[in-house]
Formats: sequence, structure tokens, C-alpha cells
Amino acid sequence: MNKEMNPNRNILIEDEPFSISQVFTNIKNRFVQLFTHWKKLSLFAFIGGLIGVLVAFFIPTTYTAKTTFVVEEAKSGGSSILSSLAGQTGLDIASLSGGNGLFSGDNVLLLLKSTSLIKKSLLSPYDSTQTLADAYANVNHLKENWQANPKINKKINFGGKLQRLEDSLLQTMMYTIINKEISITRMDKKVSIFELLVTSKDEKFSYLFSTNLLKKTAEFYIDIKVGNLRKNVIRLQERADSLLDLLDKKTYKAAEATSQMLNGNKALPDLVSSSEISTRNKTIQTTVYTSLIQNLEISKTSLIQQTPVFQNLDNPEYPLKITKASKLIYLIFGAMLALIIGAFTVFIKPTPIAD
Repeated sequence: MNKEMNPNRNILIEDEPFSISQVFTNIKNRFVQLFTHWKKLSLFAFIGGLIGVLVAFFIPTTYTAKTTFVVEEAKSGGSSILSSLAGQTGLDIASLSGGNGLFSGDNVLLLLKSTSLIKKSLLSPYDSTQTLADAYANVNHLKENWQANPKINKKINFGGKLQRLEDSLLQTMMYTIINKEISITRMDKKVSIFELLVTSKDEKFSYLFSTNLLKKTAEFYIDIKVGNLRKNVIRLQERADSLLDLLDKKTYKAAEATSQMLNGNKALPDLVSSSEISTRNKTIQTTVYTSLIQNLEISKTSLIQQTPVFQNLDNPEYPLKITKASKLIYLIFGAMLALIIGAFTVFIKPTPIAD
């Protein structure tokens, strides 16, 4: 009887001991292997560097307009005194109570990116022939693409009254500008100093758009804060000017009536009555005018006290900051990336297919 032996056996294989010298030897062998393929790696580096230079060549140059400005809410005297007294005890009432102003906290970051203010700024003049929106569309080749688009197939201008199509395309431009080309940051959480950066491919556009956006924002903000008070001052001023003109006429009339009474017959009652009436009307109007001037000055003082501070600290100046892709950096980066890819192709060998 033949007895079959099972060839499968449990064999325990011991791991080889770890050796630092072996690690360095393996690394050395890898470099030697790479060096033997230097021609292939040089070709990879050359192609990668060339691609990097081409990429840098097609990246457009951009211009950044930087503006820093300060915004400070007008505060009442009582609130300032209370804050000062609380500050001596280490309490910050302003931060505990929370700001309720339009520009309190980080609300300015949202206001400067509001679509209404962005739209007004884009429709501001770029030069005598086009708006900022037209200049932006030209430098980004949007008008060419719109005219070549079969759904649009027309020349777009933003200088006149916007139709539905123009307004829709303007909204698309605004979305790109708000999300990619405008940056607003608060430089310090404890102070209301902000930095506005506008980046575009057109130096003049960056400068004008940054300037107009801050101007529109300041006008909008101040009008909300003291618009009614300013209208009241204007109304009182117009009324005071009108009353002053009327008072001048009454003064001449009273003087004329007095002269007639002195030169005429004092026994005539009409002359005496006319002089007394003119003098009385002049006195009444003088009293009204004095009271009106007092109210006007009070309103002007209140307007000055309640008008918030919106002041530019650093305005953009020509030439603006230029951001241009460095061909040398892109060449080095492309060559290094290609070398890594080439090294992988050397080390990774295809697995042979079993018969």
C-alpha cells in the first residue's frame, strides 16, 4: 500500500533584522537607477518646464487697487461718559451691548458687496464713451463672446437704459466681481479700520471702481444716518432766507412810512397808523426770524454731531500693484513636477501577465 505524503507544511519564516545601512543602500540604489535613465528624466524635465512657461505666458497680468478707510459711528455724550466710567472698571459696554449701527461689527463687509452699490459703481463713467461695465466686458473679452453666442448675437452696451438682457449680463458680471475680484477685510477687530482690494486686468478699472464703490457706499451710509436731519436743515435754511428777504422789504416799508409821517401832517391818522403797523410787522417778523435762526443753528449742530466719520486713510495711487506670473517660477515648478512623474515611470514596472 502506497502512502501519500502531504507536501504542505507550516513553515515559520523569521523577519530579517532592521538595518540603517540597508536603508541607505536601497536609497543609493534608487538614485543609481534614476541616474541610468538621465536622458529620459531630462526629457521629462524639459517638457515640464516648457509647459510651465506656456502656462505662465497665458496667465493675465492683474492690477490691485488698495484702499484703507475708517468708519466711526457718531455717539451721544451720555453714552461716551458711561463707556468711559465703565472702562475704568475694566468693562467694555460697547462690546457687551453690541453695535446697532449700520457699520457696526463686520456689517461693512456685506454692505460693500451689496449688488445695488456694485451696480451703481459699474454704471459710473470709465471715460467719455463707455461705463466701467463696458470697460470690464471689453478687457475680459465678454462682448466678443456675447456677440458670438447664438442666443445673444448682438452688441451689448451698458451706457443707456438697461433692458432685460443687458441687466441679466450685468448681474453675471457682478457675481464674478463680488466673488473673485473684491476683497474686504477688517484690519483689527477692536477698531473700525477696513481694507478694500479690487483686482482686475485693467489698471484704470481697478482704480476707478474702488474709488466709486467707496464713494457710493459713503453717500448711501450717511444718507441713511442723517438724511432726514439734513433735509430738515435745508428746509429751515430756505425758510430763513425767504423770511430774511421779506424782513428786508418790511424794513424799507417801515422806514418809508416813518419818513412820510415826519414829512407830512402828523394830525392825519392814516399816516400814524401806517407807520405803527409797518413797525409792528417788522418787529413780529424779526422775532420769528430770530427764533428760526436759533432752530437752524441747533439743527446744524445736531447734524454735525450725528454725522458719522467715513474717511479714507490710504487711497490707491498709480501705478497700482502688478501681479504677474513669473515664468522662471513656473519653469522650475513644471520641471520638478515632470521629474517626479518621470521617476514614478522608472520605478513602477508593469506587472507581467501570467500564461
